[in-house]
Amino acid sequence: MSGEQGGPDPAAAPGRRVGALAGARPGPLLLCTGGIHGNEPAGVRALEQVLAELEREPGAFRGRLLGLAGNLAALRRNTRYLDVDLNRAWRPDRLALVDREQVPVDSECLEQRELLAELRAAIGQAREQVCFLDLHTSSAPGTPFACIGDTLRNRRFAKPFAVPVILGLEEQIDGALLEHLNNAGLVTLGFEGGQHQAPESVENHAAAIWTGLLAAGCLPPGDARVRRARELLRSRGGDVPRVLEIRYRHGLRPEDEFRMRPGFRNFCEVRAGQVLADDSRGGIEAFYPARVLLPLYQGLGDDGFFLAREVSRFWLRLSWWMRRLRLDRLVHWLPGVRRHPSRAGALLVDQRVARWFTIEVFHLLGYRKRRQEGGLLVVSRRAHDLRQPQRIRI
Repeated sequence: MSGEQGGPDPAAAPGRRVGALAGARPGPLLLCTGGIHGNEPAGVRALEQVLAELEREPGAFRGRLLGLAGNLAALRRNTRYLDVDLNRAWRPDRLALVDREQVPVDSECLEQRELLAELRAAIGQAREQVCFLDLHTSSAPGTPFACIGDTLRNRRFAKPFAVPVILGLEEQIDGALLEHLNNAGLVTLGFEGGQHQAPESVENHAAAIWTGLLAAGCLPPGDARVRRARELLRSRGGDVPRVLEIRYRHGLRPEDEFRMRPGFRNFCEVRAGQVLADDSRGGIEAFYPARVLLPLYQGLGDDGFFLAREVSRFWLRLSWWMRRLRLDRLVHWLPGVRRHPSRAGALLVDQRVARWFTIEVFHLLGYRKRRQEGGLLVVSRRAHDLRQPQRIRI
């Protein structure tokens, strides 16, 4: 992947700190990372551009902006990762070892330790709201989009972004940096800017950073750069619904011999029964009419594709009221549902008793992470739905 036609040039690898800027007045902190996957340099290039422009003309900038590069070794080699996917490494068990410097030697160990140190130092100095913007690209072309953990704070942050917003994407995977920081109490948003090599992916990421500065409260809506950024994103939003939720993830194992069928783009509409990919067992079909997200057209990665469906404004509004009224305190009274004995905020669900609408109620209240445990379904929701904790620990 070269920098042809103005695209990102992975050979020009950055240092860990892409840049930092403090406004004349105190305010929020916006943290941005690019290149946490080494074949996704567009976010780093966009951070360089925005920071350079802000240094020349800060305008009414307040608070702080910090731009960090993720996997430096992988960026230098233009590969997703070397030994360990850095965006699957933010699990509590591994982080405990990182803190004690006991992680088994792998190429991503030092990357994670340095990135964690930068994040902790910046958050430790914050006196107001802390927001996090994670910049990514994908192996397939398509409309730029944002993904958020389903909290009301994240929804409010995502509102100025004139692109489709996906709920429940990172709940489908374990160990993502976005999930780790969201659980710690940051406002978070992941932004998918387009295809890895596409020149417009850098433009889309730069527009996302300007919009993130508005959403965080670092720049006013009247800033001309913010207005241009939102207009650019709006022009590339296409006819995709405003809010969608992930309903299915097709995970991969090395022995699957997975091959995505050609021609799928992000948000491509598929019908029930349509063959999307093949593996060692045969064709893989869509279960229902949906839109495809992040179809895998690269050598590394364990996410084959995702299926998403639209969420109407009515359900979003109902969800907002249910959470404001704290109805989550009553959900364990539903048939077949009880509190998890050892995990705060998690529920155990006996699917032989719980009716189909129980899952819909869980979604309305933000319970989107689902895992199996001893024959029961464990569902959990994001903490800090309504407000930032007094102290953030990552």
